[in-house]
Amino acid sequence: MISPLAYVDSRAVIGKNVTVHPFTYIDKNVEIGDNCEIMPYASLMSGTRMGSGNRVFQGAVIAAEPQDFCFKGDDSVAVIGDNNVIRENVVINRATTPEGQTVIGNGNFLHEGVHVSHDTRIGNNSVFGYGSKISGNCRVEDYVIFGGNVLMSQGCWAGAWSMVQTGCRFRNDIPPYIVAAKEPTTYYGVNATVMLHEKYCDEKIVKHIGHAYRIIYQGNTSIYDALLMIKDQVPMSPEIEHILAFVSESKLGIIK
Repeated sequence: MISPLAYVDSRAVIGKNVTVHPFTYIDKNVEIGDNCEIMPYASLMSGTRMGSGNRVFQGAVIAAEPQDFCFKGDDSVAVIGDNNVIRENVVINRATTPEGQTVIGNGNFLHEGVHVSHDTRIGNNSVFGYGSKISGNCRVEDYVIFGGNVLMSQGCWAGAWSMVQTGCRFRNDIPPYIVAAKEPTTYYGVNATVMLHEKYCDEKIVKHIGHAYRIIYQGNTSIYDALLMIKDQVPMSPEIEHILAFVSESKLGIIK
């Protein structure tokens, strides 16, 4: 299943039933799990750690050297989970230091031209639209959707089940379960349509989430007081607890 026209370093570790197409480049210090497919002209550089069932399309570069002035040439890794689709010309940088990791979880879809920078950690089952760029040291939780050409600034955090509409660029954190839109990027409502369609939660929980965010964004009070009001007024659930934890732990502050 490995084309003789591909370059595969003899030290690379390749699992069962892996298809490597012509003109692929697989470097040393690469590990590929079972049932993966690597398309022509894709490059898996040193430090790639890839699980099973992944598809990597033409021109993608996995574990490229970090674009970080602190990088000193050390060995580091980019860890890719299972069942991801990595489309054409996607670039994923490995970590800056041996102690760090760039991580892509399971079941994610990265459209053409997406860039995931060093030491960023992405969860599971998220979709990143055409040309979206994620800076270094970012964190993206599960079931996140980015439209096309979204720009996520250094160190930002996007919460679970959030949706960021096409063309947004943000320097603050995106709380969970919301839609972010406009320029500058602002809160646009609860991501109810997607959550209900995917049967993540019922309408009662969606209403509670909406109540919590009305307190935060329309309560004309401080974040600290808004969190106290949510604890007092909104029935507790894992979703409300996650909102409270996210907002209180946000280092960059949430979007306006």
